[in-house]
Amino acid sequence: MFFLVATTLCVASDYSNDSVMNSTFILILAGNEEVYPSRGLTVSDITLIEQMFWYTLFAYPSRMIVFKAFRYRLYPTAEQEQALSLQFGHARFIWNWALALRKAVYKETGKGIGYYELQRRATALKYRPGMEWLKDAHSQVLQAKLQDLECAYKNFFERRTGFPRFKSKRDGQSIRYPQRLKFNKNLIYLSKVGWVKNSFHRPLEGRAKNVTVSKTKTGKYFVSVLCEVEVVEPPIRGGEIGIDLGLKSFLATSGGWKRDNPRHLQQAEKKLKRLHRQLSRRVKGSAGREKARVLLARQHEKVANQRKDFLQKVSTELVSRYGLIGMEDLNVHGLIKNRRLAKAIAATGWGEFRRMLEYKGKWYGSYVHKVDRFFPSSKTCSHCGYILDELPLSVRTWQCPICETVHDRDINSAINILNETRAGVVRSHAGGESVRWRQGATVLAETGNPSASRHLQFGADVSGG
Repeated sequence: MFFLVATTLCVASDYSNDSVMNSTFILILAGNEEVYPSRGLTVSDITLIEQMFWYTLFAYPSRMIVFKAFRYRLYPTAEQEQALSLQFGHARFIWNWALALRKAVYKETGKGIGYYELQRRATALKYRPGMEWLKDAHSQVLQAKLQDLECAYKNFFERRTGFPRFKSKRDGQSIRYPQRLKFNKNLIYLSKVGWVKNSFHRPLEGRAKNVTVSKTKTGKYFVSVLCEVEVVEPPIRGGEIGIDLGLKSFLATSGGWKRDNPRHLQQAEKKLKRLHRQLSRRVKGSAGREKARVLLARQHEKVANQRKDFLQKVSTELVSRYGLIGMEDLNVHGLIKNRRLAKAIAATGWGEFRRMLEYKGKWYGSYVHKVDRFFPSSKTCSHCGYILDELPLSVRTWQCPICETVHDRDINSAINILNETRAGVVRSHAGGESVRWRQGATVLAETGNPSASRHLQFGADVSGG
């Protein structure tokens, strides 16, 4: 009399010629008592089946595929460092050769040259007299560099970055292995390099797709393993917040609290100036200049690590506490053109922070909504909605001439961003997506799921905003 509802499939040999059917069709067919009178389904049985169907559809956690990168420190031997240096040098040569060829072809014909034509010419280049040394490099490493150049051109034409430049051995080096990945405890196998010692400070997850080996300007080696991970799609979180990014305070929230800007670069400027002076006094090509260069690079690396650590912690805190996060869609590339604020804006890492929020939101079940950059969040009164004609950047607090409410500029902006986010979420889901989401929460409530009340409350707050 009762059906066994599995994760996605049900056994129903009595109702169909197929031994296994999709549970959705089974339950829909079973909804009509007159279809199968011999089974003796009652109204209570059908009601129970329908409840089981809706619970399976909305309450059972679905799974999704995400890509995660795991970065570890490498400790190659002296011989392995030479082998890696050879791979870096050959990959750098292919990049510079392909870039020069593309520029020359465009100058002569006015047309570009595609990736596959570059790949064909690169293969023929290995067999030219005097170019046999290119065969010492891994062939797929060289192909990966051509793919990187193609991606760099695409990003340039889509105005996400500048025009590709030639690479130097004094810059950071990197190569990518797309296949033949082997791991053994604290060892990783790199083709034409061997088993290299590394530090697996955390276990890998999922299936490894490719490996990127990099060398920093300080001489440290790292390996980044890109993995395809199947994770349970996180449930909808409660709580909402609007954030306004700034320079004095890194961010101000609609809840009234702020997070100070740590100013890592400004704190290290005195030491950086001293190291720059020491470097400029050294003779070019000497061992002393190389030592001074490494000391300067280490200080810059420390500042970058401090900034990244701060952004990681703040972004994780937000996505783990709030299900709806609103922020401005800032044009960072345009803002840094201001010569008086460019250094301070670049040192805060607004763009990287937004990127972290977006990909972590998918992992933790948070929705990050970007408000239009032209929305007057700072000039709008969050109490009555009055909009000022102008509000200079130097004014940090102001009083509304209509309701006489005194506003903190940043917190008022965060509140307006949250209000606009609520309205924007409703508009973006007007096609029915939010309706299905709320219907699912309603079904959970009917079946007695304890998390349904939180979902319904969050949905009411969003739709009611």
